[in-house]
Amino acid sequence: MSAPSRLGRYPVRRRIGSGAFATVWLAHDEHLDCPVAIKVLADNWTTDLHIRQRFLEEGRFLRKVESPHVVPVYDAGELADDRPYLVMAYADQGTLADRLELSALERSQALAVLVQVGRGLSALHDRGVLHRDVKPANVLFRTVENGRGSRVVAMLGDLGLGKAMDMSSRLTMVGGTPTYVAPEQALGEGLDPRADQFSLAALTYHLLTGRQPFDHKTLAAAEDPAPPPPMGVDPAVEAVVLRGLAKDRECRFEDVEAFTAALAEAMGGPVDEAPQAWIPVDPDLTRTAPRPEGTGVADGLPDPPGPPRRRRRWPAAVAAVLALAVGAGAGWSVERAVTAERTVEDATGTLAVTVPEDWTTQVDPEQWTPVDGQREQPSLAAGTRPGWNSADDPAPGVFIGVLAGDELPSRVPQHADCAESRSPIYDEKEGDSSMTVVFTGCPGADVTVERVIRVNQSQLLWVQVRSEDPRTANRVLESVDTFGI
Repeated sequence: MSAPSRLGRYPVRRRIGSGAFATVWLAHDEHLDCPVAIKVLADNWTTDLHIRQRFLEEGRFLRKVESPHVVPVYDAGELADDRPYLVMAYADQGTLADRLELSALERSQALAVLVQVGRGLSALHDRGVLHRDVKPANVLFRTVENGRGSRVVAMLGDLGLGKAMDMSSRLTMVGGTPTYVAPEQALGEGLDPRADQFSLAALTYHLLTGRQPFDHKTLAAAEDPAPPPPMGVDPAVEAVVLRGLAKDRECRFEDVEAFTAALAEAMGGPVDEAPQAWIPVDPDLTRTAPRPEGTGVADGLPDPPGPPRRRRRWPAAVAAVLALAVGAGAGWSVERAVTAERTVEDATGTLAVTVPEDWTTQVDPEQWTPVDGQREQPSLAAGTRPGWNSADDPAPGVFIGVLAGDELPSRVPQHADCAESRSPIYDEKEGDSSMTVVFTGCPGADVTVERVIRVNQSQLLWVQVRSEDPRTANRVLESVDTFGI
């Protein structure tokens, strides 16, 4: 997917990310001279009135709230093909999920983030809106300038599951992230602000212990959660968190504000500032991304046929391994500032991945034959130069290939020249089981990641990434998309 030159009146710089229903682009508001994030409904959902309504409701819910801890919506509109878009504040410091990949927050910083997220939730609740999906990926960080200098502010974003309380007081669509969702939400019961309080308490447990309170793989598992393991923190703090995680909502705090007040008191306050900025200020925030040559894409997003793409997101465990591979040093921050990216697709329209621009020196979109005698399967390779994935002269790049198989292999390709091989990581997400192995200290590209995903009953997806740093490797892994399998 190549970057459009403009969305409405906003020149586009690069893609920030994408999900099942929308793509988010970094753009520039020429009138106000500031960067903005533009969220565009995916073209394959344009005719789905339910999804379209959910998308528009997110903008309306966000506009109801005046709080520095809820992502503000500045503008809205429609593209020429009738797809709606929302213009929002740009979170230049990424998400809490990004931050946790680097290292755990200090105790005072964790409290600051939790209090600020609580303020955002309270502001939503005061305007009659529930969030229903509080988790690290939906906590955004933004640098704010004031008379005392700059500081990082935590904001709640992504109200794709948001509901007005009068709607949630009746039976509503079940949704949310199993690890953080309240039991009554998993059961599809009528909701009130105490459901968001449960999710905030689960996030609190995570930030204070470094692990999630539950290991629910499905919403069904979240319907009747067992008590979480002991936190190993001050008993007064643990008592507050466990009350917020009470299975019976009547046993929780009256509201989110009461929960965060009790937490701050138990942790000894006062509330410190949020984490210091860890991503360098991008000096070219106003620069529009160059259009890749020969794409033939008009000033709008392309129109892939058929059902929506399925995003294969790397589990947090993989990100943590990548972080530990080199530590939370300056190399991560420098890499995060990289701006030039490009999305490439295979010849069959089955696979897509977003890579740094210099990884498109050699792109091979043609099919491959996994094993002699088998039929050809979709594959895609992109690297910094010809021969990037050779054993003799490796360099950064990515290979993605489909192959026949009904179960995960017992091992992935090994890299004897790498200094260290991590233990395999097994994960299951949205019904797709996977095995991942991370190699570090590799020649030509310091980090090599091998991953195999069981995408259906008869097919596997093999992904190999070679990168000079873990941040880029993780971004490329997160961007892998499949279509029609």
